[in-house]
Amino acid sequence: MHSHDSHDPRRRRVVLAALAGAAVGTRNAWAEGKYPSQPIRIVVPFGPGGLADISTRLTAEKLSQKLGQTVLIDNRPGAGGVVAAQSVLGAPHDGYTLVLFSNGTTIATTLLKLPYAPQADFVPVSSLAYFDLNLLVGKDSPFRDLKALLAEGRKRQLTFGTINPGSTQHLSGELFKSVAHLDATLVPFKTSGEVQTALQRGDVDVGFESYAALRGGIDSGALRALATTGSARTAWLPQVPTVKEAGLAGYEVTGWNALYAAKGTPEAAVDAINTAMREIMGLPDLRQRLLGLGVDPRASTRAEMAAVFERDRRKWAQVIQQANIKV
Repeated sequence: MHSHDSHDPRRRRVVLAALAGAAVGTRNAWAEGKYPSQPIRIVVPFGPGGLADISTRLTAEKLSQKLGQTVLIDNRPGAGGVVAAQSVLGAPHDGYTLVLFSNGTTIATTLLKLPYAPQADFVPVSSLAYFDLNLLVGKDSPFRDLKALLAEGRKRQLTFGTINPGSTQHLSGELFKSVAHLDATLVPFKTSGEVQTALQRGDVDVGFESYAALRGGIDSGALRALATTGSARTAWLPQVPTVKEAGLAGYEVTGWNALYAAKGTPEAAVDAINTAMREIMGLPDLRQRLLGLGVDPRASTRAEMAAVFERDRRKWAQVIQQANIKV
């Protein structure tokens, strides 16, 4: 009588066949689009209530409806997005934990000693939103347009108000100074509100900030936008020319937010979210709500997002080097 132990070749074949079947089953579950089968978490490197948080929440709501699974937002603010990124790298790379990257991530790659490499350790899923900055003055400012500001900058040293050094706003000021060949001092403030106060008091000549951050001041007329920093006029301030239109060629800054996944995440999961993103970003009600916040909702292919990241990484690395910015 034979004992049915693991040395029995017939039994081993059956076990191996069963294991192979299970592996195929797992693969087929992906192939058949069984993803997602549980809630998805998006880790946001900013606190609740900010532009990135609100726009990601609105998008997550539509993603939930599209994918038939809850999409949760997990706020993990912290230096240069490091806390958020590390929590995603520490989670299973199974498509159920994503991270929100921003153009600030491209800046952090040069400015900070990151414990990971954003382009090597993560893969792009899709862009989410784009937004421009504005060159703002107080309502009583003598500058009626960008030409007047540039003319004054040829006579004396100008002062630019921005939030903290190393931010997109701050580096946009540095880039402007460099492209316009101006002698200017950048004055960093802790918050956007402090930038507005300084502009209203006339403590600084011009401020670099998004419409979303200083919407109250812009809409009430306390602040005036001389120009926007993008490649085309915005839907929220259509009367305001771009920096290029206003007389300074070679200057363009566009902020963005995008979804990324840890490297090694199954292709099927990344593709499923990319497809869903491209469908929901065309929904009129979502578009209207995001445009109202001062962001342009825009999904992308994975390759397009990778190209945008690399373009911005190079651009800001050059600005940081030229301005000799150290953190």
